[in-house]
Amino acid sequence: MNQQEIIDRINAFMVEDFEVEESAISPDADLKSTLDLDSLDYIDLVVAIEQNFGFKVKPEDFQQMHTIRDFYDYVTTRLQAA
Repeated sequence: MNQQEIIDRINAFMVEDFEVEESAISPDADLKSTLDLDSLDYIDLVVAIEQNFGFKVKPEDFQQMHTIRDFYDYVTTRLQAA
């Protein structure tokens, strides 16, 4: 899976599962505010990642993610390491 396919899949579940307007998704957008994440939403996001990409996510991994680009890069890096 190349990076564009990863980005497309992430954007699709952001729109579907988190009801984010596709136009609001940009690499430099703030992840927490764009997805309107609270603590329970982070759990939903972990589940979405695990279901879509097949790897386990540690909640503390999100401490390093501030923008949607950080999120894309995290998933890409984890998939390449597998």
